[in-house]
Amino acid sequence: MEALKGFDIDAPRWDQSTFMGRLKHFFNITDCRTVLLPDSRLDEAKALVESCRAGSVPPGTTEEQLHYAKKLYDSAFHPDTGDRMNLIGRMSFQVPGGMAITGFMLQFYRTVPAVVFWQWVNQSFNALVNYTNRNAASPITPKQIGVAYVTATSTALATAVGLNLYTKKAPPLVARWVPFAAVAAANCVNIPMMRQQEILNGIAVTDEDGNQLGHSRKAAVKGITQVVISRVTMAAPGMIILPIIMQRLEKYRFMQKITFLHGPLQVMMVGVFLIFMVPAACSLFPQRCSMAVSKLEPELRESIISQYGDRVSYVYFNKGLLWDSLKRPCFHPKYLKLCSEDDQSFYGFGITWGFLGRGYDTQHLYICLI
Repeated sequence: MEALKGFDIDAPRWDQSTFMGRLKHFFNITDCRTVLLPDSRLDEAKALVESCRAGSVPPGTTEEQLHYAKKLYDSAFHPDTGDRMNLIGRMSFQVPGGMAITGFMLQFYRTVPAVVFWQWVNQSFNALVNYTNRNAASPITPKQIGVAYVTATSTALATAVGLNLYTKKAPPLVARWVPFAAVAAANCVNIPMMRQQEILNGIAVTDEDGNQLGHSRKAAVKGITQVVISRVTMAAPGMIILPIIMQRLEKYRFMQKITFLHGPLQVMMVGVFLIFMVPAACSLFPQRCSMAVSKLEPELRESIISQYGDRVSYVYFNKGLLWDSLKRPCFHPKYLKLCSEDDQSFYGFGITWGFLGRGYDTQHLYICLI
């Protein structure tokens, strides 16, 4: 028990500066088995986490039990209010929810009504998860969420319906890729829409020691670009490779006799892809990004040079990830620690087909597959 007295339950369990460390972290927190746990078990985990934060770990508690309690807490409780979230909005539900919707998008791609319906279901699911995971202290309003929802849905529908009509005379495989094109297009529009305040006003950048230097629009663009790449990467394998597999399987006579099972089969195969691609894509880029001072906006670059000279050659910032509006973190080189509302600030938010999550920093990473 002496060793647990100084245990920091919010500290990262694995090294978040390496790809493998981030990969282990995301494999841990995207475990969809936790969705099956009863509310009583989740409440027990919450109580243990709060006790540990207060410095009073119950006698006989092991470090592994604390890690597991934090895993359950992160998967089911809102980080701002501490309230238990609805089932659909929880991180642990996003793999089963996402695989169902994606599987049926891939199955029902031939007719315009089916395309419209499943793209609408997908974006509606995104909006519900986004609302569930909204930051209680965030300036994101229901109107902004609604605008992003309408924009993403319109983009997905326009892309899907347009390509569906355009590919009528194209090879069958091309038509099967239309859902992916719609999802990718929605990502490219929706994420910048939800994070437009960052693009307009910039995000906080710091020096290596975590001292805030100002706000940069170019840093925001770089972070958002990396998020878009990650989102598309998550969706790509399942939505590109699976149509090729199904195209070949459907030529066999036994598959032609069980057409009613094609939908469920695609749902299961999408799940296999997503279980592995969620953590892999989330781990592509470090959470703490850097940018050379020479590449910043002229006014910010001049301000930094005038104050620090050549001592600061790079700035650092939170690129945002797969989450809705964040609390306000700052970054320290030894380990990232959540700061107060009056300290260094950063907002990152976004919804899309691929994933939505929320978190604070690399100690508090939350993702939700949608």
